[in-house]
Order: sequence, then C-alpha cells, then structure tokens
Amino acid sequence: MAEDMKVIVFKLGTEEYGIEVERVQTIERMLPVTRVPKTYSFVKGVVNLRGVVIPVIDLRGRFSLPESEYTDQTRIIIVSVSDMQVGFIVDSANDVVDINESNIENPPEIVGGIKAKYLRGVAKLGEERLLIMLNLHEVLNKSEIIMLESMEG
Repeated sequence: MAEDMKVIVFKLGTEEYGIEVERVQTIERMLPVTRVPKTYSFVKGVVNLRGVVIPVIDLRGRFSLPESEYTDQTRIIIVSVSDMQVGFIVDSANDVVDINESNIENPPEIVGGIKAKYLRGVAKLGEERLLIMLNLHEVLNKSEIIMLESMEG
C-alpha cells in the first residue's frame, strides 16, 4: 500500500519542487556565504550555521537555470545527504504538503530544462498543481559529495 509522506515545497522561478521532510533539517533565511575557491560554479561557498560549517549550493545553478537576485523570500534549505549537511539556495520555501506515494509518477526526460536523473518523479497535487520531487542523491553525485565533504569545517 502506498504511504503518505510530508514534503517541503520550494520554488525555483515558477516551478514548485519537493523534498521529503525527513531529509530537511532546517530552513533558514539567506545567510552570509563565504566563497570557496576551486569549486563547481553552482557551489556558492559555505555558511556557518550555529557553529557548523555547511556547504551551500545554488539549485538554480545546479539545474542550469538563470541565476536571480536573492530576495526576502530566498531561503537556504539544509538537507542531510549521505551523512552530511548541505544547504540548497531556493527562491522561496513556504509550504508543507502530504503526498501519497501512488501520486508520484516517473519524471519525463526533461522537466523545465532539468535532466530527469535529478528527479525522483512528479507528484500531482489536485487538478492544476504539479510538484517536482528531487532525487537528492543525484542532485549531489558522489564526486561532488566528496568535494563538499572536504569543505566542511
């Protein structure tokens, strides 16, 4: 039987995305980001969150979307991936929804320019609303995780 799961909803541009609540540790307002040299362009640097140094990735850059100015709505979603914490910069994060796993369909090859390997699927919320579910292990592949682990303080 398909189970319900709670999902944090965030936006990049006009698209809505979801990450399972149990993967999310905290959602923060934009924090000062310290640049780190010789990293991928989408890695914005590190933040110090309550004494913990956390690498931060701009998801727009990760998905090859045009960068945008940070606003009062910009958030950093701190997630746990492979026993490490990573911050994702998103345009806004302001909703938690319940999704039944049976409502998640396999992603089409390209969704909004994002390669399907980064996606777990697309969830239908009602008639008009689609939620793109992220596959966190692909958003951060192994070599990137190794590089990010070396950035943690």
